[in-house]
This record gives sequence, structure tokens and C-alpha cells, in this order.
Amino acid sequence: MTVTLPSVSEKHRVRLQPLELPERLLLGPGPSNAHPAVLEAISRPPIGHLDPKFLELMTEVQGLLRYIWQTDNRLTIPVSGTGSAAMEATIANSVEPGDVVLVGVMGYFGNRLVDMAGRYGADVRTIHKPWGDVFSLAELRQALEEHRPQILALVHAETSTGAEQPLAGVGDLCREFDCLLLIDTVTSLGAVPTLLDEWGVDLAYSCSQKGLSCPPGVSPFTMGPRAEEKLARRKGKVANWYLDMSLLNQYWGSDRVYHHTAPVNMNFGIREALRLIADEGIETVWKRHRDNAEYLWAGLEDLGLTCHVPVENRLPTLTTVRIPEGVDGKAVSRQLLDEHGIEMGGGLGELAGKVWRIGLMGYNSRRENVDRLLSILADVLPRS
Repeated sequence: MTVTLPSVSEKHRVRLQPLELPERLLLGPGPSNAHPAVLEAISRPPIGHLDPKFLELMTEVQGLLRYIWQTDNRLTIPVSGTGSAAMEATIANSVEPGDVVLVGVMGYFGNRLVDMAGRYGADVRTIHKPWGDVFSLAELRQALEEHRPQILALVHAETSTGAEQPLAGVGDLCREFDCLLLIDTVTSLGAVPTLLDEWGVDLAYSCSQKGLSCPPGVSPFTMGPRAEEKLARRKGKVANWYLDMSLLNQYWGSDRVYHHTAPVNMNFGIREALRLIADEGIETVWKRHRDNAEYLWAGLEDLGLTCHVPVENRLPTLTTVRIPEGVDGKAVSRQLLDEHGIEMGGGLGELAGKVWRIGLMGYNSRRENVDRLLSILADVLPRS
């Protein structure tokens, strides 16, 4: 039997050359360069998302994430999506309509938490700090007394400002006021101490493309026992089917019931990324990031540049540098990219046009990268 295929118009056909991209050293706010071993792992031939070998890999990834996050949380998984998907997963699974959600806003990503929580019907309350500052325990206590929320949401590592929110004692405070503690560790996981169980964190999320040295596409999520209890008590279904942990738990739990087709190759990548961190040792990794950040800060000072955040609150993964008076910040960033292949980020929100954002995360947190950047900045910045 002969099958006649329909005629096809050539009108919309596009002819392109094979993909070619320039080499970049990504020293902005993310993504950072992926470790070569991670890229090699991602390039392996895919296997089925219910293949016994892949199910074994899933268990390995969960165990490695628990180590990196320093938690025993049962429900700890990589969400299939970028960091914003894991961010939304924490909100979707913990917020019910009418819940009071208190968000500490000290930068751009605090505002994103406000937006997401509102979309899920929360009664959103906010407290604010200037961009670059952090909240004290006393300020948080006062806010909890005033608002009596079901959830307190804080950004541990504020990517827009380069500030690190102290979390010691916050979990105890949340238990005193019977609320959950939700934190953003997008720019801290795998590079800055994140002690979830010690701090009493109930919900956390991150991404793959910063401290973990993996391309974007899968994003760590963890939910502690108190948050699981709140999920089990819900009056209605989680409003987001794709991110519903009561369903995903069946796939990532002991049953391994099909939910969606997991991005198997990205899971190869995050497994390798986490393995590399575990081999180096998480405390060694934290120290490496701190040492290289302090080396960068000293070099910037030698160039006459000023960091935006006080040193005691400064992130070792993301440094905000004030753009000197009279310097075109965008032009300098473009020159670094066009002439030297180095990406350096600009400011967001209230800091747009006022700072550069320099990332030293994961595989990129190496002294030779700092030396290269400082040497080029010394050449391109105007002499005072």
C-alpha cells in the first residue's frame, strides 16, 4: 500500500548553520560556568525516567542534596525546572488561601516572593530593609508579634544586593510563634554554609546553575516535617499540578509512581555536580568560596572600588561593587564581554545603574579567575 504524504510549503523553512557559541567566563550573578565533568555527564545517552538505573540515581541525588543542605528532610528533591520553579513549589505547597505570609524584603527576590504568595491567595504582609541591609533577630521578633503569620519567608542570599541574611535563631523564633520558616538559598547552596536542620528551616529552595556548577534546568527543593504536616492538612488541592509535592512525593518517594517525564540528563548533571562537592567536602567548599571572595574584596579595594554591603553581611558568592562617579557601568560591562569574554552583571531594581554584580560561584570560585578580572578592570577603568 502506497501512502501519499501531504504537500508541504517551503514558506516557513529556516536554514541555519550548526550552533557555535563564544567562550565566556561567567562572573555575573548566574549562571556560572558548569564544571567540565558535569557537562560530560549531561552528554551521556539518556535512559528512561523509570529505568531501574535512573531510579537508583534519584536516590543518590536525594542523599547528596541532604548532605549539601545539612538536613534529614525526607522530601528533598530536584524539581524539574529552573530555580523559580522550586521557588514557586515552596509557595504552592505551603500556602492556602487566606494564610498570613510575612515576607522580609531586602532586595529584588523578596519582592518576587511577595508576588508569588499573593497569586496563591495569601494575605501577604511585608517588612523592609534598605537594599544591602539585613534583618536583626529583634526586628523579626517584633514583626512576628505584630503579624502572627503562618509562614515567614526570607532570602538567605539576596542575589540583587549581595547580602547574606543571618538565620541562627530564626527557626526557634518561628516555632515560638507557630509559623513555618521558608528560605531562598539560590545563591548560597553549595557555596555558603546552609545548616537547615540546625537553623530550624521548614522549606527551602535553590537552583543548579550557581554554587552547584551545573547548567540551569533542575532545582533543589526541600520540605521538613512541619511543612509536610501543613501540606497533609490542606482543605483543597495544591493549585499547581506540576509542582504538587503530594503527587511528586509518589515519584520521588518509595513508590516511584510516574508523575512526569523527568529531565534525565539534567539529573545526570546535578548528580555529578553534587558528587564533586561531596568529594571535596562541603566545609572545604565553603572555605574556598570565602577565601576567594576575601581575595576579590581586597583586590577591588586596591583598585579604589567600594563594595555596597558591609563586610559582616557580605555574600562570598556575589559581590556588589559601587560604580564610581562618572563611569558608564554598562559600557564597562560590555567592554569586558566583547573584548575579554567575561560576563559581569549590572544592578537590579533599586540598584540598577549603581552597582556591578560579580559572582564567584562553584567551579568559577578560583583565584585565577579573580586575578584575571582584577587585571582587566585595572586596565579598563578610568584612572583617578
